[in-house]
Amino acid sequence: MGDTLEFNDIHTELKGSWNDGRLRFSKQSVVYKSHKTGKVDSIPAPELSAAQWRRVCLGHGIKLATSTGLVYRYDGFRDTDFEKISAFFKTNYKVELAEKDMCVKGWNWGTAKFTGSLLSFDVSDSPVFEIPLSSVSQCATGKNEVTVEFHQNDDAEVSLMEVRFYVPPNTGDDGSDPVEAFAQNVLSKADVIQATGDAVCVFKELQCLTPRGRYDIRIYPTFLHLHGKTFDYKIPYTTVLRLFLLPHKDQRQMFFVISLDPPIKQGQTRYHFLILLFSKDEELSLALNMSEDEVEKRYEGKLSKNMSGPLFEIVSRVMKALVNRKITVPGNFQGHSRSQCITCAYKASSGLLYPLERGFIYVHKPPVHLRFEEISCVNFARGTTTTRSFDFEIETKQSNQYTFSNIEREEYGKLFDFVNAKKLNIKNRGFKEGMKGADGYSDSDEDQHDAYLERMKEEGKIREEGDGSDESEGDSDESFNPGEEDDDVPEEYDSNASESDSEADDGDSEEESKTKKPEKKPKKVVKEMKERKPRKEKKVKDPGAPKRPMSAYMLWLNANRERIKSENPGISVTEISKKAGEMWKQLSKDRREEWDRKAAEAKKQYEKAMKEYRESGGGAALVTKEKKKKGGKVEAKKKSGGEKETKEGGNESFKSKEFISSEESSSESDHDRGSKRKASDDDDEEAASTPASSEEESGSD
Repeated sequence: MGDTLEFNDIHTELKGSWNDGRLRFSKQSVVYKSHKTGKVDSIPAPELSAAQWRRVCLGHGIKLATSTGLVYRYDGFRDTDFEKISAFFKTNYKVELAEKDMCVKGWNWGTAKFTGSLLSFDVSDSPVFEIPLSSVSQCATGKNEVTVEFHQNDDAEVSLMEVRFYVPPNTGDDGSDPVEAFAQNVLSKADVIQATGDAVCVFKELQCLTPRGRYDIRIYPTFLHLHGKTFDYKIPYTTVLRLFLLPHKDQRQMFFVISLDPPIKQGQTRYHFLILLFSKDEELSLALNMSEDEVEKRYEGKLSKNMSGPLFEIVSRVMKALVNRKITVPGNFQGHSRSQCITCAYKASSGLLYPLERGFIYVHKPPVHLRFEEISCVNFARGTTTTRSFDFEIETKQSNQYTFSNIEREEYGKLFDFVNAKKLNIKNRGFKEGMKGADGYSDSDEDQHDAYLERMKEEGKIREEGDGSDESEGDSDESFNPGEEDDDVPEEYDSNASESDSEADDGDSEEESKTKKPEKKPKKVVKEMKERKPRKEKKVKDPGAPKRPMSAYMLWLNANRERIKSENPGISVTEISKKAGEMWKQLSKDRREEWDRKAAEAKKQYEKAMKEYRESGGGAALVTKEKKKKGGKVEAKKKSGGEKETKEGGNESFKSKEFISSEESSSESDHDRGSKRKASDDDDEEAASTPASSEEESGSD
């Protein structure tokens, strides 16, 4: 047998919620580490006094009792683990692993036993249920009745609010009331905050970022009291996970961050972090409300009766001594500006990202702390708005993604080296040398799959196929020219009017209008009017035409959509697309070729059906209708153009051959109009040389 035993997916109960983690038995201690918070519980081997093996709802569990009165419960073992654990306990801990069955009679009367920090309700010496007294928030007494209330956990789907015990009215041997005795036993170990006695010290008007405001912080031996103008918070030291002391980028301020689990609550808002902001120049002289002997005995030299110095140092020193946890500071990372943090944006707010020795922390709104061990991979992505910045994406093992955007490009090298040194998995690895150009921030899809990018590519292919099929359905749009339809807007320019009426008017006016284009500059006006969007009705699809075929990916998605929903209950539509993109990327080459063949067959069937549809006369009525519609538009434009020119006829600068000829031709018969058109064709050859010669003369002048 080895020196250690390790078990994964072991669960422990925390205030009504199951937390999974990893449990290790060694010769020196029993260590449990939570996957959610990273908190480590260590039980020294000499302190183990008893161990029980029992059947629970999640398989089998172990109950460990220590000589200090603490009780630990771990569930999730298999039946086959009993023998090796029992032998390990006998060999290394000299403790017998006893089997204990739970009572399942369903009786609601029995005996209440207080063992350390655990209340056990037994029937015939077999436990029915056990209540950790640390989960009790309040205990109230009545006539022959005790009501026990519990802390609520946001992670628990169903929470136990209270339990009522009926206590028989018989008096004890010493004449005490059994109800009061029961309540005192509960309150002695319960997690009930009672502000009794004087505070160890008080810090006045400290600036707090979350929750925002200025608070007086009273330090008690077992809890922290935040007193503000509107709200009060009492924070037990047992809920403090970590302490951080972080320098601001301006080198004039300091952040002191307290990580909490469970968080403090205000209505529906949860504060997982308490963030204090200090100025480095602010000094403080503090005297503890204790004698020097008490300070020395209780805190073993960590604190002194009288202390003075910068305010942030005094606060961090006091918190470290009372909470008994180390203070985490930034490591050796230095950014482009020699600071230990990186300016970035998370969600809608700008803040600072601190690379630590064992994780990342972002302050301040909302605060985020990510440990390296819970990070699956990181990704360097090009910024969405400019190439002067990039995005840093972190994906956790629980499939949560955090994107820190708008990071300056100069920070890339330092951050890449840091991530590489910590041996984190990088999605688009290998692009560091390309940082001089914009391509250095582009995503890589060769090593690992980017589901969003893959989905966008597939949708682009579908749109391209759809556009190609629309063009093949008919010739109704071949004669469509957006420039001709939009040129009717700036009618005050003769150049544009000649373009729209070029088929009906003289060639002389066309050449003359071309010479006027640089002077009038109508292109800008035309471009502005082209930006209007009432033209989307130009494509009229035939409802009777065959339906376009789907791509290989869409065929596969339709066939597997229900399976994805069944394997992931409650998944949203966007998450289905993301999950499908990942699964499509992981398909083997043979499977993909199978769906490619199906897509090719569907395309052939579509082309065959389309051919038969056209041969049978399908879509002809639609094409005729579309051409008639366009012909009406052209005639309307010509008419409006003539009216515009007639109105401006009083201005000699706007009169041209085109204007005069159009007025004369309106009074002529169709026969005269045809002969005049023939004569104008002969004049075109002579007029064609006129602009060139005039330009030469003007150039010589």
